[in-house]
Amino acid sequence: MSIEAGQHGDWDHRVGAAFAVLPYVLLAVSTAAALAQGGTPVHIPAVLGVTLVTTLWLACHDARPGWWKDPVPARLHYAGLAVLGAVLVVLAPWYGIFAFVGYVHAFERLDRHWRYAGAATTSMIMSVSYQGGVHNVLTGDWWEWALTSLVSVVLAGSCYSLLDAAERRGRERTRALVESHEANARLEAALEENADLHAQLLARAREAGVLDERQRMAREIHDTLAQGLAGIVTQLQAAEQTLDQPSTAGRHLTKAMSLARESLTEARRTVHAMEPELLADARLPEAIAAVVHRWCETHDVDAVLTTTGDARPMHTDVEVALVRTAQEALANVAKHAGASRVGLTLSYLPDRVLLDVRDDGVGFDVTSPRANGSPGGGFGLAGMRQRVRRLAGRLDIEAEPGGGTAISASVPAIPATGGTR
Repeated sequence: MSIEAGQHGDWDHRVGAAFAVLPYVLLAVSTAAALAQGGTPVHIPAVLGVTLVTTLWLACHDARPGWWKDPVPARLHYAGLAVLGAVLVVLAPWYGIFAFVGYVHAFERLDRHWRYAGAATTSMIMSVSYQGGVHNVLTGDWWEWALTSLVSVVLAGSCYSLLDAAERRGRERTRALVESHEANARLEAALEENADLHAQLLARAREAGVLDERQRMAREIHDTLAQGLAGIVTQLQAAEQTLDQPSTAGRHLTKAMSLARESLTEARRTVHAMEPELLADARLPEAIAAVVHRWCETHDVDAVLTTTGDARPMHTDVEVALVRTAQEALANVAKHAGASRVGLTLSYLPDRVLLDVRDDGVGFDVTSPRANGSPGGGFGLAGMRQRVRRLAGRLDIEAEPGGGTAISASVPAIPATGGTR
């Protein structure tokens, strides 16, 4: 783009220099022809005097090259040039060669409508030269001069129209090139800005992905290993307290070993980001029922699961979230509630799936850190909230000291797809 502009600039400079020299060359040629002509004599002092004045007129104009860009000075300059040209043609017809400069100056330095007036004036002056001088025009050949002037005016006007159209196209092309260059510059700036934004978004997405994976691992570890280890500790403590009863202690040790195996399996599944073993070969109601059954055996507390609505396969993420919520809710009951009975309700609605867990335990203050997931309140409730919110769901907690606790998880009913059980 810059190379092309530079080439055009050099060409314009050379053309401008040629047009600046042209009037002087044509004036010199006309003067030489007028002085060298035979036959009709010329008034040499008058010719040389007007030629000198014309030269000075041109030189004064060229000394201030920018002043003619103002329309009024440009018209005055052309009027003076036309008068001097007409006088020279009257003195010697050979100055019709110089009068041609009027066409160039009219087109280059006059505004649009004045150009055609200048072209007509120049055509009439040159037609006198074509007729051999003003004497021939005045002595009977005026109609030839009028016809020649008319033809010249028409031809000059036609040429000016073509040149005007070409000039407009050139201006439009130049403006289009400038606009295209500016648009390309803006586009390059926008691309650089977008590249920076893209890099920032990638960095933030990477950070968000790392944080989400950390939270997922924390939830999985809490819902599997931590709960399993807590159950193992409970069974080992019970076995320790019943060492004098070998059969009872053995039963607690057997449960502890079973919990250890299950925790190891869940740990392996967590590492590989697989679905819980409970959901591998069972639907959601059966999986939660298995969780309830194992929990009852471990903690000797009555728990009942009720399923309502049309039980249908849900997306794996939905089922995993509800199974983990049931596990965590029951683990909280075992650790904090001191309840004698727990009721779970799994409800299938047209657009949502709800899991309600209610107990008759000691309850707690819902404004406490434990309920709001603050750092001092543990990870259990916060983990449940993260799971359901990750699916655009909602977790509600209702509790009061001495009045039991109710936890309700609501998630969208996203159906299982062809590749998801």
